[in-house]
Amino acid sequence: MEKLAWSPEMSLGVPAMDGAHKAFVEELEHLASAPDREFGVGFSTLITKLEQDFREEEALMEEIEFPALQSHREQHARVLSALHHAVPEVMQGDYGSARKAIELLPQWFRFHLSTMDMALAVTLDLAGSQEH
Repeated sequence: MEKLAWSPEMSLGVPAMDGAHKAFVEELEHLASAPDREFGVGFSTLITKLEQDFREEEALMEEIEFPALQSHREQHARVLSALHHAVPEVMQGDYGSARKAIELLPQWFRFHLSTMDMALAVTLDLAGSQEH
């Protein structure tokens, strides 16, 4: 698995986003090395947290009428869809697909952070809405 650890270079200067991203990276790092007996619950927790983080981020984008809202929302939906597709197997005690999804998330996150979330952070800065 590609190693992903939080670093100051990942900060976008938007406290709410940075906090959510840092928590995501830490959760992902923990889940990647979790034994099977902890993986199922951790996987479910990760999905729940991502759903909440994505809802909050999308609400913020709606509030500022972010021009790339649709494409940003689509990226969120694709990630959640992939994770949700693995849930039935996880519920049966088969963690293969879910672990593969977890292995792919660092690459997706780096791309999403440097493109979609960076554009959002710049727009928030320009809009004077950094306090969100």
